Amino acid sequence: MAKSENTFNGTGRRKKSIARVRLVEGNGTITINGKDLNEYFGADTLKYIVKQPLMVTETESKFDVMVSVNGGGFTGQAGAIRHGIARALLEVNSDEYRPTLKSNGFLTRDSRMKERKKYGLKKARRAPQFSKR
Repeated sequence: MAKSENTFNGTGRRKKSIARVRLVEGNGTITINGKDLNEYFGADTLKYIVKQPLMVTETESKFDVMVSVNGGGFTGQAGAIRHGIARALLEVNSDEYRPTLKSNGFLTRDSRMKERKKYGLKKARRAPQFSKR
């Protein structure tokens, strides 16, 4: 399949979630894994997180967003989608959008991950209950 001139791609990651984002010139519909944004995310805060890069760059009604996301929970997926949309917007017009996206922190990959479980402990840091006798 040949790459179209008006298609822009971006990959976003957060925690265990990976989002592949495709921006196509359109009227502003956001589709995630074949579902509408309102159908996929129930919480308004998650919808807001996903739309942030488009609102900051004032491109909400210029592009249709198609996302394929997997792994992690809803919050991690919303963060990954935001990261992917921001990266795709850089392909559209790097000179104009980069300063605003960077100042809002949308281009920085959030490196916080779940800490691994250590031996002798119940979780990453949770020690077994101490008993004197």
